[in-house]
Amino acid sequence: MSERELRCVICDGDMMFEVPPCTDGHDDCPELVCTRCGAAEVVAPIVVHLWWKPQGPRRWTAPQQRRAA
Repeated sequence: MSERELRCVICDGDMMFEVPPCTDGHDDCPELVCTRCGAAEVVAPIVVHLWWKPQGPRRWTAPQQRRAA
């Protein structure tokens, strides 16, 4: 099991976290567990998708919110 030090909100301090045995078949499980209190943390990247539509040959604008009449 790999370990790393993170801030635990339950223990209110920097604690060692370890990766528990993963039964879901992940190669790199995003879940970490505090070695002191057992609180779980999920460490995963946040992906944000932006949709843009071109306005002319080289101009891009953000989508506009619909307005009430």
